[in-house]
Amino acid sequence: MTGVPASAAGGSGAKPVRGGKLGTAAVNQASLWNIANLLTMLRLVLVPGFVLLLLHNGGYDPAWRSFAWAAFAVAMITDLFDGHLARTYNLVTDFGKIADPIADKAIMGAALVCLSYLGDLPWWVTSVILFREIGITLMRFWVIRHAVIPASRGGKMKTLAQGTAVGMYVLALTGPLATLRFWVMAVAVVLTVVTGLDYVRQAVVLRRKGLAAERAAVAVGSAQGAPGSRDSAEAER
Repeated sequence: MTGVPASAAGGSGAKPVRGGKLGTAAVNQASLWNIANLLTMLRLVLVPGFVLLLLHNGGYDPAWRSFAWAAFAVAMITDLFDGHLARTYNLVTDFGKIADPIADKAIMGAALVCLSYLGDLPWWVTSVILFREIGITLMRFWVIRHAVIPASRGGKMKTLAQGTAVGMYVLALTGPLATLRFWVMAVAVVLTVVTGLDYVRQAVVLRRKGLAAERAAVAVGSAQGAPGSRDSAEAER
C-alpha cells in the first residue's frame, strides 16, 4: 500500500494510464498518505467507536447495536477495498503491510470479545477464532524469510463467514434469524479451524523448502570455493 496521486504528493500531476493503473511517475511519488492506507487508518479509528456503540446503554439497546453494526459493516467493506486498491494501483507500503492485518484482527477481536462479554457468544468461540487469527499471523512472520503464505480460497470464505456471523450477532436478532446466525457462526468456526490447520501445513512445507534451498546454496558456495575446485578450474584452462 504505497503511493498517492502526484497532485497530492506535490508532483507533476501524472494521471493513471489506460486500464486504471497509475503511471510510472505517479507510482514513483508514492507516499504513506494514499487512499489504501487511509482506508486502513479509518478501520483502526472505527474500532473504539464500534466498541462504544455496541456497549452503549448496557449493550442491549437495539438502536445502538444497529449503529454498531453499521460501523462494523463499514470496517469490513474497507477491508475489501484497501487491499484491492493496493494491488491494483501498486500502493504498497511498509505501514500498510503491518497496519492492514492489525486493523483486521482489531475490529474482529473487539467484536468477538464484546459479544462474549455481553453473553451473546460463548467464550470458547471467541477463544478459538482469536487463537487461530493470532497464531496464523505469527506463523506468517515465522516463514516470511523463506516465502509468503498466499491467501487461499478457504481463507477468503472463512473471512466472509466470520464477518457475516459476527455482524448477525451484533444486531439484536430474534426468532428464526437468531437461529440462523448460530449456524452461520458454526460454519465460520469450522472454516476457521480447517483453514488454520491448512495454513500450518503450508508454513511447515515452505519453511522446509526454504531451509533446504539455503543449505543447497551454502553447499554450492563451499564447493566452488574449495581448493580442489580451483585446481581443477586451472587445469582446464
